[in-house]
Amino acid sequence: MKIEQVAAQLYTVREFLKTPADIAASLKKIKAIGYPAVQASGLGPIEDAALAQLVREAGLTLCATHEPAQQILDNPAGVVERLRRLGCRFTAYPYPSGVAFNSLEDVKALARRLNEAGRVLHEAGLVLTYHNHHIEFRRFGGRTILETLYEETDHRYLQGEIDTYWVQHGGQNPAAWCRRLRGRLPLLHMKDFGIAPDNKIVFCEIGRGNLDWREIVAEAEASGCRWFIVEQDSTPGDPFESLQISFEFIRDELCSR
Repeated sequence: MKIEQVAAQLYTVREFLKTPADIAASLKKIKAIGYPAVQASGLGPIEDAALAQLVREAGLTLCATHEPAQQILDNPAGVVERLRRLGCRFTAYPYPSGVAFNSLEDVKALARRLNEAGRVLHEAGLVLTYHNHHIEFRRFGGRTILETLYEETDHRYLQGEIDTYWVQHGGQNPAAWCRRLRGRLPLLHMKDFGIAPDNKIVFCEIGRGNLDWREIVAEAEASGCRWFIVEQDSTPGDPFESLQISFEFIRDELCSR
């Protein structure tokens, strides 16, 4: 992994993204930390052209987005148009909002719709990925939901945005999932998993939790990962400080010189 492949998920600083002025200031802070790229999610109202301009002015690359789940399923052509306006190749289906996972057929029905949407993006030269949480590790028919979603879709039309924290929270191995998606993993959400003094599971800065980052990064690289995206759903204090802690660990301990 090279530092040029590391990005910050803007959802981490979503409370500082309410207005275009907030977004501009936050992008500059992220650039000052050292991140070369960002993923768009959790922003307040802003026109696509304005967002693309602010990202450029900050000296950043917009490596990926999260688009509303229903928009991806119902209007993939609209997603194509937005990604083109933003100059961005990758997006992710963020969460199966409103989707019932009560049976194997429910899972296969979502897979069919994701495959159809992903085909539209693929034909436009874009890439749809799937962002997992822990809920996809329920089992139907001896397989997890996430296994079925990937098995029931064309690898060209649905690729992976593995979230390391949620894989661990779901009782599986993040490195093993990176290996499973060999050739199908353009995006990785780097999110550390820790145990607080009160024994609760918490989100951690990269390197301050329990995940084996060297193994995870090695497997992700072998699977062709293009962007290593730092995200922390909640932070103990200033989220920009947490992004900096994560960046410095990645730069000093994980990136090739």
